[in-house]
Amino acid sequence: MKVPSTIIALLLLVTYVTAQPGNNVTEISSSLYVPVEKTVSFKIANRTIPVKVLQYGESRNLVCINLHSNEQTSVKAALSVLERKGGTLIKIENNGQRVIRFKLNGINYSFDPNRMFSKIGIQQSLLENSKPGKAAVEEIEKFAANVLSLIPDSTSCVVALHNNTEEAFSIRSYMQGGNRQSDAKAVYADSLQDVDDLILTTDSLLYQKMADLGHNSILQDNEKAKKDGSLSIFFGEINRRYINIETQHGKVNQYVIMLEKLLTILAEDTIEITGLMNRPNQ
Repeated sequence: MKVPSTIIALLLLVTYVTAQPGNNVTEISSSLYVPVEKTVSFKIANRTIPVKVLQYGESRNLVCINLHSNEQTSVKAALSVLERKGGTLIKIENNGQRVIRFKLNGINYSFDPNRMFSKIGIQQSLLENSKPGKAAVEEIEKFAANVLSLIPDSTSCVVALHNNTEEAFSIRSYMQGGNRQSDAKAVYADSLQDVDDLILTTDSLLYQKMADLGHNSILQDNEKAKKDGSLSIFFGEINRRYINIETQHGKVNQYVIMLEKLLTILAEDTIEITGLMNRPNQ
């Protein structure tokens, strides 16, 4: 007997939802996904940069990506969620350092890997961290393209894994008078949440639903935001669903809560889309 696709979608939602306090609900299964792990190595001049890919289950629909090797709270939280829910994790291995360093033609260069997704972003990052150089820009462009190639075309949502320090980067950065105010199309600041715990997304639906759940939320202005070479700008320009989940370093539990709520939203979207596809023609 063929199982209706709506039932399949409903089962998908159940596997995503974690029991909430006060509810008499338990997860459908406590079994854990065992990741299939591979490491792909990419060259940047004299450096070989390993990029680790962990696949939990068969689904390539959700991809989490960690660009800054020093932001491990987000990775720890994502591993905890993915081993129960499934999905993909892509992680740059850079010896626990935020900035990637390499030497080319006897010159030392440094750049931020979350500024490598456009030429202007790379040039600015090199200027801020070391010095500019045409050959260095070309090396970084190739590395960025290689990292992007690891994200399947079938992926419906890319989740960037980031952490921050006390008010160095917060929801206030995007509010009236903040240094990133012009990058935001809409901002929701929740009075009960730590200003450092936030999401930033290219997608208006994800913005609204995360805000409705009481999380500090930023909808990026995909047309007017500064072209700084970040992954959010890259995906915003090609109209692809992206969300950055960010908490302070050390707040693993808060990160897990936010990521699991996102997965619930994505599962609900799957049910809605499936229902529309199966609706009889009127």
